[in-house]
Amino acid sequence: MSNNNNNTPSTWTNLSWTVKLAMSVISWGIKLSRRSDGSVNRRLMSFFDFKSPPSSINGVKTSDIIVDPSRNLWFRLYVPITTTTTTAATNDVNSSQLPVIVHFHGGGFACICADSVGSDNLCRRLAKELNAVIVSVNYRNSPEHKYPSQVEDGFDVLRYIELNPNFEGFPTDADLKNCFVSGDSAGGNLAHHVALKGSNYGFRNLRIVGVIALQPFFGGEERTESEIKLAGAPFITVKGTDWLWQAFLPEGADRDHPAANVFGPKSEDISGLNFPATIVIVGGYDPLLDWQKRYYEGLKKAGKEVYLIEYPNVFHSFYGVPDVPESALCIDEVKTFMQKVVG
Repeated sequence: MSNNNNNTPSTWTNLSWTVKLAMSVISWGIKLSRRSDGSVNRRLMSFFDFKSPPSSINGVKTSDIIVDPSRNLWFRLYVPITTTTTTAATNDVNSSQLPVIVHFHGGGFACICADSVGSDNLCRRLAKELNAVIVSVNYRNSPEHKYPSQVEDGFDVLRYIELNPNFEGFPTDADLKNCFVSGDSAGGNLAHHVALKGSNYGFRNLRIVGVIALQPFFGGEERTESEIKLAGAPFITVKGTDWLWQAFLPEGADRDHPAANVFGPKSEDISGLNFPATIVIVGGYDPLLDWQKRYYEGLKKAGKEVYLIEYPNVFHSFYGVPDVPESALCIDEVKTFMQKVVG
């Protein structure tokens, strides 16, 4: 990670040294674990990827639910503690209905898991502050599993909770007819593709009403102005994103593959699909900014309901840092969006 002052916002420089150190450790761990042959040194990565066990703290209870052990597909369930007495195991009644958010963590598709500390902290915070049930998908990582493995995993979790709404720990007041898919960074990309897949699927007991994209990871063959101008910004480099795309995309595919460039020359027209309302959160010091704005414009051009929220003075992954003031503003915007969509 570079400390180029021209590309380092005050939201980063004003952070405490302990927060910057913790974030830098995971950033360097990811970088050092990437091998030149396109593989990931998982053993080395494990030293940097700190885990959080299921717990009941900070107003949220968590548990891990196995979907398919053959591919290590599971998710971490987050339930606000005030609703834990209304789980499917108790049959107690609560008049309020909680929206369900199926979330996909970041990490460039290749690193981080649903029980990683950063992902766990973010989802716990979302559950508490949005008063929602969070289903955080532990999808398979690339390069061992390339696209569309991650999308298939996410969609299978959606089908699991639709077909098994009485699994242990799932609140009876969880409203699957008000289901959102969300994701941060690479997870934002997956949220789009899972929602897209869901647009063609006949759910009976579940309805995807919105997409929450937190600084989503999109790209293409072109080098955009933000990628060039913001070289040296915290966490994201063009060299790093090129490596991640090569690890994620199918063999022989370039970055204009629709999995990366969703509104590029090889993408399909989605104007005729029932794609849900979307909120796109972007930051002014994120090299991915131009791709994120193109995503917003692509949805708008396709006639979809979409909202763009930009914070000019933040870096990539700011949403996961409570010490950054815009992080709280971001969650407030998401809350407003959800209320608007649920109506």
